[in-house]
Amino acid sequence: MKLTVGLSTCPNDTFIFDAMLHHKIDTQGIDFDYIMADVEELNRLAFRGEIDITKISFHAYAYIADKYKILDSGSALGRNNGPLLISKRQISPEQVPNLNTIAIPGKHTTANLLLHLAFDKLPLLKEYLFSDIEEALIKEEVDAGLIIHETRFTYQQRGLKKILDLGEFWEQTTGLPVPLGGIIIHRKIDSKIQKKIQEILRSSVQFAFENPNEPYKFIRQYAQEMDDQVMYNHIKLYVNQFTISLGNEGRKSIRTLLEKGHQIGMLPQIPEQIFVD
Repeated sequence: MKLTVGLSTCPNDTFIFDAMLHHKIDTQGIDFDYIMADVEELNRLAFRGEIDITKISFHAYAYIADKYKILDSGSALGRNNGPLLISKRQISPEQVPNLNTIAIPGKHTTANLLLHLAFDKLPLLKEYLFSDIEEALIKEEVDAGLIIHETRFTYQQRGLKKILDLGEFWEQTTGLPVPLGGIIIHRKIDSKIQKKIQEILRSSVQFAFENPNEPYKFIRQYAQEMDDQVMYNHIKLYVNQFTISLGNEGRKSIRTLLEKGHQIGMLPQIPEQIFVD
């Protein structure tokens, strides 16, 4: 059996998928073809149902929850690791509704959903590739920018300033870890195979934790312009106990995010069964 897997070039994804994709663990007779893409492009592939297993923003998941289930392993949740709203000049959170434009890393990113949960009113939102947002701020194409991934480690070096940490906002209002993205599997795949994939992915994550140097070549292949220290800080921030298993707290955090998005009219109602048991 061969299944397609979608993952981003971010170090946390290449770290957790390395052993699974390169048969460093027992894949129980299943082979994988993988697609590397920005998370917003992965979101679009999932919207079209063109991929079997994929990384996805939890915001985007709400629109295809009837077609996919969330795997227990592989998710990016945690504390102190949420998106940051930043600017070139010092701006307070109270001033945000009166700005002209904010750069966002994609309409269906969890970062955008968190932004809407944090502010009742927002200015014009303009989509950029996440890695281009800092430059857009420096060139003053936008007034503020919503940054994700490794850019949270580099924005201060470029003279940019934090307006609001949306992870802190989420944690302070819910007491839960911030749910950013997860790994989903198509419901059309037999439930026994879904559970087998869940086991394989968990083994892949555990292998990476136990052999942290093993994924280096795969990580470096897709993080060519990233400093090693930034790369490992990125992994440390987004790969944690929730990546091995969501547990009850992780599942509660995801459900809470999706329910809050529905309450503000941004997301559809989700089905009762959204997790692979």
